[in-house]
Amino acid sequence: MRDDCRIGGMVVAEVCRNVAGKRPTPWEDVRDVASYWHLLANLVHRDLTVRYKRSILGFFWTLLNPLLMMVILTVVFSHFFRFAILHYEIYFLSEFLVWMFFAQTTANSMASLAWNGPLMKRVRLPKTIFALAGTVAGMINLLLSCGPLIAIMLVVGAPVRPALLVLPLSFLVIAVFTLGVSLGLSALAVYFDDVAQMYQVGIMGLMYLTPIMYPLDILPDRFRWLVEFNPLTKLFELARYPIYHGQLPPLAVFGVGVALALGALVLGWTVFRRLAGGFYLHL
Repeated sequence: MRDDCRIGGMVVAEVCRNVAGKRPTPWEDVRDVASYWHLLANLVHRDLTVRYKRSILGFFWTLLNPLLMMVILTVVFSHFFRFAILHYEIYFLSEFLVWMFFAQTTANSMASLAWNGPLMKRVRLPKTIFALAGTVAGMINLLLSCGPLIAIMLVVGAPVRPALLVLPLSFLVIAVFTLGVSLGLSALAVYFDDVAQMYQVGIMGLMYLTPIMYPLDILPDRFRWLVEFNPLTKLFELARYPIYHGQLPPLAVFGVGVALALGALVLGWTVFRRLAGGFYLHL
């Protein structure tokens, strides 16, 4: 029996299936996602358009949010705490933009499986495609935010150097890490509703454990190890080096970032694959 489902104006026809069936191999997972490239593109388009559908400012919220945070935190950290960082606005934005990408993408991925649960019960499709679509959509927003970022750098007099050309590669490494975290969290959130609630609390604490708003050297030695242990500390340096320092990330920093990204992807994908068989009973 065939069934047709419409996603964002596109009709997807497939065999109606309500059971998990045999677990596909990793290669079959990759092949399935590749064969559904048209669905991936449609989901990305939907994420990008629905996000600002009823917003007057539309895409400009992508810039306005970090700009408002930049103004507040520039006043608080550069004046009240009295540490001086040249072009603090750029220092902050260089990592806050990737932080927003990471936080929003991981949170949206947990909700995405629940939203698309009825579709997965009716149509056979790769379940990982929803986390992947959210990551790609977030990556597009992140790349688009580079235009306004460069404009701000010119306004405040921060140097714009050729090292910025490496940003897409830095963003790609961060996106792979984000996808891995998204896969693991979204799978756990299907089984345990508390995961999403706990994550909303934990993500705030994680932000303050990442040196986005402050330099690492102001921390006492007894607390610094905790921030250095945070994988986002090293990972986000891939963006700060070309944006703020105007330099290519050191090879050691880049190597650590790639290792963290691949480790997160393998771990997240493994968790997702092991738990995916029971999704139909919990969605």
